Amino acid sequence: MPESKKIRIEIGFVGGQMMSSLVSSKSADELEAALSKSATATLLLDSDEGPFTVVLAHVVYVKRFPPEGQIGFLAPK
Repeated sequence: MPESKKIRIEIGFVGGQMMSSLVSSKSADELEAALSKSATATLLLDSDEGPFTVVLAHVVYVKRFPPEGQIGFLAPK
């Protein structure tokens, strides 16, 4: 998947808050890797809304949405 490709992620936090944002696939990969290594650090994510810092110890779940599908009809071959 190219680094420039944006994907939607949803992050759930302790207390019930959640956020959803378009991020680079690289940022999503870094979040998943950081969560598997250490829950005591922070991670800077680059999103369409600008950079934001996630406190990994407060993350309950991360949902990664598949890339947008093509809507419409395909011409028969």
